[in-house]
Amino acid sequence: MSTPSLLYLDNVTVSFDGFRALNELSLLLVPGEMRAIIGPNGAGKTTMMDVITGKTRPDKGDVLFHNTIDLTRLDEPSIARLGIGRKFQKPTVFEQLSVRDNLLLSLAGHRRPFGVLFARQTGEERDRIEGILRTTRLGQHADRLAGALSHGQKQWLEIGMLLGQEPELLLVDEPVAGMTDAETAQTADLLRDINRTRSVVVVEHDMEFVRALGVGVTVLHEGSVLAEGSLDDVSRDPSVIEVYLGR
Repeated sequence: MSTPSLLYLDNVTVSFDGFRALNELSLLLVPGEMRAIIGPNGAGKTTMMDVITGKTRPDKGDVLFHNTIDLTRLDEPSIARLGIGRKFQKPTVFEQLSVRDNLLLSLAGHRRPFGVLFARQTGEERDRIEGILRTTRLGQHADRLAGALSHGQKQWLEIGMLLGQEPELLLVDEPVAGMTDAETAQTADLLRDINRTRSVVVVEHDMEFVRALGVGVTVLHEGSVLAEGSLDDVSRDPSVIEVYLGR
């Protein structure tokens, strides 16, 4: 494979009790790219994320990071340490801690997780937290308890906690589910900002949100790639209309 890639899936197949969740799936993500993954329920979107992050082992196929690192041989913590961060659909934050302390925990690195809250912060840690607060639009909420945030703000905080781990590739699962229209628009801006320095894969059902991202789209169906291109391109594809958009 001569194309420089950040993430490369080739001929990836995953079966559960005879059901093929992924069926010879191939996907190429280049460094610095943001890609939207769409498709009907059961298309294989979540299983694809599970394979990339080491939660599920494929029956066959290649899953390579930077062309050379075989992700199928690594466990979830090892893949996270490589620089692949995943945000699930439901936000999981420490609700009894402040926004700032949630972010501080995400930077903890080698420190004992909760011991970090009682240790003296370094200047570098403060600078990183302030940068993440700006990126996530949570600066004015830094000292609020995470449990008091709106649903959308909790999603942004969890994205911020992932940024604290300095991922090179961010996998984001339905980030705007349950958000207001204003929060959805802000989330598109947030992900575009993140994409200036990191690669991003977004799994999403909200077509207006995907349009706002303005990125390449991959349509999955029955565990395989059905179509790829701009949202306008795939929206005109008769097979995509039949299995997904026309429903």
